[in-house]
Amino acid sequence: MKRFAEMVLDGHPDKFCDIVADAVLGDAVRRDPAALGQIEVSVFSDRLWVNGYIATALRGGPDIRAVVRRVGRAIGYVPGNYINVNRYRIECTVCLQRPVPESLAALPHDQCVAVGWAGYDEKTAFLPPEQFAARRLRDALVRACRVGGRLEREGPDGKLILCMNEVGGTFRLETVGVTLQHRPETSLSLLRTRVTTVLQRAYGALQRRDARWVVPWRAVRVTVNPNGPLVAAGSCGDNGQTGRKLAMDYYGPRVPVGGGALSGKSVRHVDRAAAYAARRAAIRAVLFGAGECRVTVAYVPGRAYPLGIECICAQPPRDPAAYPTREEFRFPDFCLSWEPLAVRIARTADGSHFTDPSLPWNRAGGTGGHTSAPKGGVLQ
Repeated sequence: MKRFAEMVLDGHPDKFCDIVADAVLGDAVRRDPAALGQIEVSVFSDRLWVNGYIATALRGGPDIRAVVRRVGRAIGYVPGNYINVNRYRIECTVCLQRPVPESLAALPHDQCVAVGWAGYDEKTAFLPPEQFAARRLRDALVRACRVGGRLEREGPDGKLILCMNEVGGTFRLETVGVTLQHRPETSLSLLRTRVTTVLQRAYGALQRRDARWVVPWRAVRVTVNPNGPLVAAGSCGDNGQTGRKLAMDYYGPRVPVGGGALSGKSVRHVDRAAAYAARRAAIRAVLFGAGECRVTVAYVPGRAYPLGIECICAQPPRDPAAYPTREEFRFPDFCLSWEPLAVRIARTADGSHFTDPSLPWNRAGGTGGHTSAPKGGVLQ
């Protein structure tokens, strides 16, 4: 069966906006652990807009312009790149609310449909294999573009897409396509050689981890910058906005997702919190033999309990206690224990919401669960 997945690098305008939005929230939580908020960011050309709200007990909020520039420098929007974050004209209309309104803290203040999915096993991080592979290849490109990497000073804008075939329990990678921003002095032939080498090494690591990836690299079709040079990238080549890469942030195009974005929202925002809790419940069911599981929950404003919970498994879990319960999804009980992790959770804006094994909803027995997982069921 054909499978497809795509990813963008940190310097893509949409992903840059996600990272800025979560960095603003992370800075607010670092100053005030009880802070809540919702941030939207958009960018085009040399202008960047930040809006939304931050509810905090403190009198002042984050220095948003400083946060934007810090994020840009970390990504690679530095002097010498076509995009220099220091040249952005930043407009900020973020409202501060003091104190934190009870309506934001105690009950959902928005409606929500959230989907959590898990399948396969820990070797694919309980993700579809095409999504897991695309993430691994994408991360290899990001690392290679950093100081000391094989692609140093290239990027940071870029995209990756892959096609694979799943046959008889094996994963057959067929095609990988990459478009990467580069310096004007870098020839396309050199760029293609270096990008291909980075991908080959990342794929080799994938094969060593999981023998189901059976196709040798020499049989994989690789295309790099098929449209030719890409120098004027980032926000000079495309506009960007938070929340526009939902399929990439979640489970890829073959798994349906809810309507809510993840980044730009506090960890206690129902869209984000319920999506993480549903993922945790799905992994638990898979570890108890469900094979594949999709958990869907829905909320309305002002009600602690979800309207309903749907759990669809490929086969019944060995233990009925593995199924999600109404009490498990009582808001905000299921996410309160995550709040100490809020600064670290803000770093998932690069798209690692469901690939970071250190986060409690991506492993068995994560904080807040009510069922112990079988031995050995932790993401590696």
